[in-house]
Amino acid sequence: MIIDIKIPSPGESISEVELVSWLVENGAIVEKDAELAEIESDKASLPLLAQEGGKIELLFEAGSTVEVGAIACRIDTSFAGQALEPKTEAASVAKKDVENEKPSENLTTKTEEIKQNTDSQTLNKKAKVTPLAETIMNANGLNIDDIINGLKRIGKKEVEMVLNRPQSAKNDSQGNSREEQREKMSSLRKKLSQRLVAVKNETAMLTTFNEADMSEIIRLRQAHQKSFVEKHGIKLGFMSFFTKAVALALKEFPLVNAMIDGDEIVKFDYADIGIAVQTDKGLMVPVLRNVENMGLADIELKIAELAQKARSKKISIEELSGGTFTISNGGIFGSMLSTPIINPPQSGILGMHNIIERPVAVKGNVEIRPMMYLALSYDHRIIDGRDSVGFLVRVKELLEHPTQMLFQEQDPEKLLLNL
Repeated sequence: MIIDIKIPSPGESISEVELVSWLVENGAIVEKDAELAEIESDKASLPLLAQEGGKIELLFEAGSTVEVGAIACRIDTSFAGQALEPKTEAASVAKKDVENEKPSENLTTKTEEIKQNTDSQTLNKKAKVTPLAETIMNANGLNIDDIINGLKRIGKKEVEMVLNRPQSAKNDSQGNSREEQREKMSSLRKKLSQRLVAVKNETAMLTTFNEADMSEIIRLRQAHQKSFVEKHGIKLGFMSFFTKAVALALKEFPLVNAMIDGDEIVKFDYADIGIAVQTDKGLMVPVLRNVENMGLADIELKIAELAQKARSKKISIEELSGGTFTISNGGIFGSMLSTPIINPPQSGILGMHNIIERPVAVKGNVEIRPMMYLALSYDHRIIDGRDSVGFLVRVKELLEHPTQMLFQEQDPEKLLLNL
C-alpha cells in the first residue's frame, strides 16, 4: 500500500514552510515514526515523521518552499521491515575477501587498499578548509578524512560549485584564503529579522539599568546544591531566581506585564514568562506559564525541558506562543552590559549579564562582591519611568534578599511586626 506523507500545519496563520533537509535518502527503507525531514516555518522548526514503515519516495528537493498540506513524500508499506543490503564497491570487495579469496590474494588486496587509503589521505591533505569549518571540526573531534569519507555522493550541484567558483574565491599569490561562503537565510531567521526591525520602528523603546549583588544567591546555591539535586534531579541555577523575582515584581507593577492592542491596554493577572534560548537556527523564546504559582525547582525543570525541545527542534508552536514578559541571559556568552530588544507584542524584557567581582561600598567599607548589571528595555508608550525603574529596583531587592520571595509582595519584617 502507498501512503502519502503530507506537510503538517505548524500553526493557524502559516500557509507554507521550508523543507530544510531530508534525513533519509530517496528509496531508503524507513521505520514507523522515523524522522524523515526537517521542516522550518517562520516560527519554529519541526520534524516530518513516517506514519508507517516502508520504502520512501521523495517528491521535493531539500531547500524547497512547500505549501502546508502538500504531499512531501510517499511510503510503500509493502517494503516495511526490510533492510537494504549495502551495495557499495567497498562492501562487495570486503565480502569477497572474506568468503572467496586465498590468503595470498587477501594480502594483495589489503596492500592495494592501504595504497588507496594513503593516496586518499594525500589528496585530503590538499583540501582547503575555511577557518569556520576548521573550528567546527575541532570542536567535534573531526578531521578532513572524516568529512570526506562522510560525504554520501558528489552530484551536479557540488561539481557546478567548483566550476562556477569565482577567481577571487581562490588563494591569492601569498597563499591566503579568499573564499566566501553563502547560505540561504532560513524562514525563522527572516521572520526574526522582520520582527526586530518592526520593534525599532513601532515602539518607543528605552532601557534602564541597575545592578544586583549576587552574594546571597551564590551562598544559597553553594549551601544547598547537593540536597537540591538529590531531591529534584536538576541543578539549582540562577535563572529560576530571576524568573521568580520577575513574576513577583510584575504583580506590583502590572503595566510592565501589559501590552497595547489597538487603542486598548491589556493587563494580565498572570505571568507567562518567555526565556530566550539560542539555537543553531536562531533565537527562540519558549514560554513558562503561570510562573507566579511555580517554585524554583518547577521553574528549573520546565526551563530545561523547553530548552532541550528548542535545541532538538521538537518544540511546539503552543510552547513558543504568547508570553507577557521575556528574560534574556547574555551573561552566558560573557556579556557585561547590553540593551535587550523587546519581544512584541510584549512591553518589557529583562537582560541578565555575567557576574563579575567588583569593589563596592557596603556600610562605609569597600568590599569585593559578585555583581551583575541588569537591564530593562521597555515600551515607553505604555510604561512610564516610575514603573520601569520601580520594577527593576524590586527585582534587584528580591535577588539580593531571595527569602523575600516566600512572602510574595510583603516585607517579612513588616509581616512579623504586623505592620
